Amino acid sequence: MHYFYIEPEVAGGLGPNTVRDRSVHPPIVSHLNYEFDGWPDDVLVEAFPSFIVTPDAMDKLLESGLTGARFANVEISKSGEFEDFYPDTQLPRFVWLQITGRPGRDDFGLAADHRLVISERALDVLKGLQLTHALIEPFGN
Repeated sequence: MHYFYIEPEVAGGLGPNTVRDRSVHPPIVSHLNYEFDGWPDDVLVEAFPSFIVTPDAMDKLLESGLTGARFANVEISKSGEFEDFYPDTQLPRFVWLQITGRPGRDDFGLAADHRLVISERALDVLKGLQLTHALIEPFGN
């Protein structure tokens, strides 16, 4: 099976309600508040060290039986910039995509440099929904 580094669009950042342990790298996030500055319509976005997906993406990933990920609640907010530039834009719901797998073995994993690594199967699922702004390159174990 082929694997890929994927760098999703950064559509915002960690919001003020995010709870994280900064004494380690990458920080360990225990409560994620993703604050949007904009949204490119992709089903997967990131703010280091966290990833979020739409519920439709979560459902398709679960239906596909992919390994190396679990899902949790995420708090979503909009920055002042978002409100100023996109006042009529409604964001969909999102869920926190937590990576638990090993890169190059599971469908989701984190490389030593903390980049997301996904299998071709996972990439196909995400591309089938909406994933046009992510940077994708081959992962070589």
